[in-house]
Amino acid sequence: MLETVEESIQWIHSRLPFGMRPGLERVEALLALVDHPEKKVPMIHIAGTNGKGSTVSYLKNMLQEMGLKVGSFTSPYIETFNERIMINQTVITDEALIALVDKYKHLVEQMDQDEKLVGITEFELLTVMGFDYFAEQAVDVAIIEVGLGGLLDSTNVITPILTGVTTIGMDHTDILGDTMEAIAFQKAGILKAGIPLVTGNIGEDALAVIKEQAQKKQVPITQLQQDYTVTYQRPAENWGEIFDFSNEFGKIKQLRTPLLGAHQVENAGLAIALFYAYCQQQNIPVQHKWIRDGLAKTTWPARMERVSEQPLIILDGAHNEHAITRLVDNMQREFKGRKILILFSALETKDISGMLKQLTELPKSQVLLTTFDNPRAIRLANNYEAINPKKLSVASLWQVGFSELLEQATEDDVILITGSLYFVSEVRQYLLKLKGENK
Repeated sequence: MLETVEESIQWIHSRLPFGMRPGLERVEALLALVDHPEKKVPMIHIAGTNGKGSTVSYLKNMLQEMGLKVGSFTSPYIETFNERIMINQTVITDEALIALVDKYKHLVEQMDQDEKLVGITEFELLTVMGFDYFAEQAVDVAIIEVGLGGLLDSTNVITPILTGVTTIGMDHTDILGDTMEAIAFQKAGILKAGIPLVTGNIGEDALAVIKEQAQKKQVPITQLQQDYTVTYQRPAENWGEIFDFSNEFGKIKQLRTPLLGAHQVENAGLAIALFYAYCQQQNIPVQHKWIRDGLAKTTWPARMERVSEQPLIILDGAHNEHAITRLVDNMQREFKGRKILILFSALETKDISGMLKQLTELPKSQVLLTTFDNPRAIRLANNYEAINPKKLSVASLWQVGFSELLEQATEDDVILITGSLYFVSEVRQYLLKLKGENK
């Protein structure tokens, strides 16, 4: 038996070399060995290129306001490994994680002896452990975030009570396909016969694919700007956004999300539409207070997160081109006329050139490209600075690069740290530690 949480997490990480292996066979086999915990909990399944995490967080908080015990399974983690599996605002305890590893270790070793089931991955293992934990803790409902795609993602073994698709953009094209339609088909893979779907801000071509799959499976769709609308009003005082929401049941005015960015209004709208759908299923009259209070209590680290006011430092894990487009729009609207000093790093598997091109086109921006501690992190030898030599420079150590930006910044400038969530998480931990030491 493993005795510490560090040993347990290390054993989970020992499955990393098996990489990402789309397919459900290994997950289904492991679930069968533990009597299918996924069938014992009502679940809501969320897919999409971007916006999944904040949508999960909004919805979770609204359901909690009703007094429900809500599980959430998300990735990647920002602060602690345990946060991937949560109930309400509490991460899975170290003791519970150790117990799960102890339970699953010999089962995984048993599966590794079967050539058809060998090599269950870290994410597949965590998926099953999450389902098991939610069943054991008897949650009222669990919200499950898709890891990659949908159709062949390990979470797609569930039959949910509701599904949601947030956005469709070009990401993981080597696995999901290199067109919007191909990616949409993969995301639509989470649709189950007759199970209601709520969609977010999705382009026409991708939405057509989703609608086609929904029709085949007789899935009722609640669609943004058709069945529900979100109307952006203005930035909130201090931080966040103000918006109105309306659907067939009426209009809720002056809602506030504490998360910054117009896209957060869309994510919040999708979560509200899912909340209404859940309440309808359960025959529960919706109280606007649940929605207002749930939104107000929502936090989501490293998504337009302000970690310092003087100087203004913002963290945003915009880890693909689609997310960078949203980020650039937000920065132009929220900080018009201000100089933006950007520290950026990403994984080599992403379209780094496309992301950097957008960031350097942001008015009054200066981009400092760096790398970080990850085997897939950007290689600075690739000469990305040639994209825009006037606005793009390189720092081999991000800590040095960050210090340079601090020295350059005036009180009117904004420091933006963006790119890979793994990178932003690393910087975030460093900044919070620094903040604690300076108190």
